Amino acid sequence: MLITFLKLFLDGLVSPLKSVITRRDEDGLSEVELKVEKVKEEVVKEPPSILHSSDLTRERHISIQRQLADLEKLAFRAEGDLESASSLNSDNLDAGNKQACPLCPKEKFRACNSHKLRRHLQNLHWKVSVEFEGHRMCICHLPCLPVKPNIVGEQISSKMGAHYHCIICSATITRRTDMLGHVRRHVNKGETKSRYIAASSTKPSNEILKEADTDVQVFPNYSIPQKTDSYFNPKMKLNRQLVFCTLAALAEERKPLDCLDAFGATGIMGLQWAKHLGNAIKVTINDLNENSATLIQENCHLNKLRVKGHSEEEEEREGLPEGEENLGNITVTKMDANVLMHLRSFDFIHLDPFGTSVNYLDSAFRNVRNLGIVSVTSTDISSLYAKAQHVARRHYGCNIVRTEYYKELAARVVVAAVARAAARCNKGVEVLFAVALEHFVLVVVRVLRGPTSADAAAKKIQYLIHCQWCEERIFQKDGNMVEENPYRQLPCNCHGSMPGKTAIELGPLWSSSLFNTGFLRRMLFECLQHGLDDVQALLKTLIFESECTPQSQCSAPAPSSLSKQGKRKSNEVIPNLAKKQKTDVSTEHPPFYYNIHRHSIKGMNMPKLKKFLCYLSQAGFRVSRTHFDPMGVRTDAPLVQFKSILLKYSTPTYAGGQAEGHVQPAAEDTAASRAGTSAKERAEASGCRRW
Repeated sequence: MLITFLKLFLDGLVSPLKSVITRRDEDGLSEVELKVEKVKEEVVKEPPSILHSSDLTRERHISIQRQLADLEKLAFRAEGDLESASSLNSDNLDAGNKQACPLCPKEKFRACNSHKLRRHLQNLHWKVSVEFEGHRMCICHLPCLPVKPNIVGEQISSKMGAHYHCIICSATITRRTDMLGHVRRHVNKGETKSRYIAASSTKPSNEILKEADTDVQVFPNYSIPQKTDSYFNPKMKLNRQLVFCTLAALAEERKPLDCLDAFGATGIMGLQWAKHLGNAIKVTINDLNENSATLIQENCHLNKLRVKGHSEEEEEREGLPEGEENLGNITVTKMDANVLMHLRSFDFIHLDPFGTSVNYLDSAFRNVRNLGIVSVTSTDISSLYAKAQHVARRHYGCNIVRTEYYKELAARVVVAAVARAAARCNKGVEVLFAVALEHFVLVVVRVLRGPTSADAAAKKIQYLIHCQWCEERIFQKDGNMVEENPYRQLPCNCHGSMPGKTAIELGPLWSSSLFNTGFLRRMLFECLQHGLDDVQALLKTLIFESECTPQSQCSAPAPSSLSKQGKRKSNEVIPNLAKKQKTDVSTEHPPFYYNIHRHSIKGMNMPKLKKFLCYLSQAGFRVSRTHFDPMGVRTDAPLVQFKSILLKYSTPTYAGGQAEGHVQPAAEDTAASRAGTSAKERAEASGCRRW
């Protein structure tokens, strides 16, 4: 009986121990450790202040806190004293109870007193934290990031490395320097709104911009192409107005026109075409990106334009209030631009990709109609402006260097690439105008079908000989024979007076005219008709530059006379467009220009630019200003004559003498002698009209 009672008593003691041991073997944790983990899970499950709109289930890691006291509160919560943790302050931290570090495992840091824990948190976690928008990403030693396991005997020890948790994307990064770079990349991409910082969890609404009476929705970060699908650059407004005036002038020749905006993005350019030109054109806006194609359709309805071929959009149109009619039809496509231009033929094609456009030129000229227009916008400025010469050689197959006329050099490089692409399709080109500004190079050409036109255009692509000493330049003479001394083609004598090789060969470049005066005049008329004030000054400068005559002799067309011509043309059908193009052709302007500051004489005050242009004109040379350079002078005068006239009308400077105060009489004598010898020249200069 006694033996039976002892057995039952022992079984009652052993069975609870077996259950504890079994639970420890299954979970690998003791009851104390299970309690700590349970409290940590409760801390983590506390609702964060904000969650990202795309991932509301994600929670903030406990290593991301605002203050050091928040980390100390986590230690009390881990011990189960949740009520005291809520009312914890800096005075009652020295209570004497031992707490464990909330960011370190038990094997790394054992439980200790509060003052020692505070010192540990401050030195090992808080001081090496990464700050971002008021939050601190402290270093974490918890088993969040397992490193490569090490095999020790028969056991596998998987050590946990110290790491940081990103507050923006929840990534786990080991080194502090890498974490700083990681956060910096987020800031550069515009991802500065944390998933855990207070912000609206709803999707931000698209901003609506207005340009030329056209409303467009844009995505956030719309002006940074790396951060958005639909890029919209407000600085390209001048480019869009130039392209619009080109299309408006073409629409006066024949109607209707099939027009293509191959890279629509927000669709702003195609929307302006359809809204202002109406039934005279049929607009197709294309973009390969699905988000951009959807945004283009929304912008069409925003401007009361019907999208053809989409039943859902037509149903939305039926829901418009009465009295609001659609202004025109637009076809929105989502395909590769090369495929679209191979499938369909167009009268007007505008190419504006991000960067170079050479990859789309063959497709554009393959199917464009005769006497159509191809507009090419190139934004790879670093290669075209000779900052990345190897890229220019790879894309355009030409050799260029940085010169005083580098912008016109870039325009001629693009025109040469366009002409070669057209010649491969047995088509020639007539350059209507070429513009090179700070952000883009715009080239607009008219397509002429036939191998004869293609051969004539190909002959205008030549190499340029450029002197690196005096900036003199000249196109190489035609011919297949190798010249013994190509330096003799240059007007300068730098090769004989300077040591070594002084000239280099640039190109191949377009060697003919860059402007068509008649077409530019019609563009100016369309600009005045539609009230595009921003581009008027540039068009007038292009007209003066195309004729290479002073503004006093080059008269812009009067709006009244052009309006009469426009009315007459609208009622008549032009029987032969070739005759009209012959009337547009004018005398070719001199190639390239000189910068007056580049050739100024040291110690001399050069004359004002307007007076200097008048002096060159009086000497019998053709002269005008240029849009490529505000201080540039386009003239057919050789560089030697250019410098001699500049020296003749420059006055010596006496900065040092005037500072000392003893050269004023000499200045008076010089002025008196100069007044006696050049009275006639000053009288002629005073009669010069305003440039």
